[in-house]
Amino acid sequence: MEQSIKNMLNHIGEDPSREGLIDTPKRVKKAWEFMCSGYKQDPHEILKSALFTSSNNEMVVVKDIEFYSMCEHHMLPIIGKAHVAYIPNGKVVGLSKIPRVVNVFARRLQIQEQLTEQIADTINEAISPKGIAVVLDARHMCMEMRGVEKICSSTVTSALRGIFIKEKKTKDEFLSIISGSFGK
Repeated sequence: MEQSIKNMLNHIGEDPSREGLIDTPKRVKKAWEFMCSGYKQDPHEILKSALFTSSNNEMVVVKDIEFYSMCEHHMLPIIGKAHVAYIPNGKVVGLSKIPRVVNVFARRLQIQEQLTEQIADTINEAISPKGIAVVLDARHMCMEMRGVEKICSSTVTSALRGIFIKEKKTKDEFLSIISGSFGK
C-alpha cells in the first residue's frame, strides 16, 4: 500500500522523497486502515453483547450520531449525522451499541443509501423491535470538492421498518424528535 501511495504521489507530479512527504505513505496507510476498519467488525456481535430484557414499549431514539464514511465511487469523505429510533419488543440494546453499529458500516466504502439500509436492517435483525427508523443527513465531498461543486448541500436518506411504516403517528413523532420540534 505504501508503494502505491508513493506511485500516486509521483503520478500527480510530487516528489515522495521530499521532506514533507517522506512519511506520508505510512500515515496514509494507517489512516485508511482506520477509515476502513468496519470490514473487520461484526455489527451483530456488537449488538448481541448488550441485549437486555425490558418491558419498555416506548420509542428509544439516539440522535445526532456523527459519522464519517468514504464514497465508494470517488473515495472521498461523507460527513454526516445519523438518527436511529426503535420501539422495543421485549428487548433493549445498550445505547452505546447503536453509534458503534453506525461506525461499523460507515467505516467501509459506501453509498449513503446502502449505509442507511445496513444500519436499519442489522438492528432490526438483532433485536426484533416493533419498528426501527434510521435517518442519515450527510455532506458528500465528491459533490462539494469536485464535480458539481455544490458546497454545503446535504443528502437525507431514511429506512423505516415495522410500526414506523404502518403508523403515521409513530413516524411523525420520530421526525419531530430528530428535527428538534418535539413537544413544541
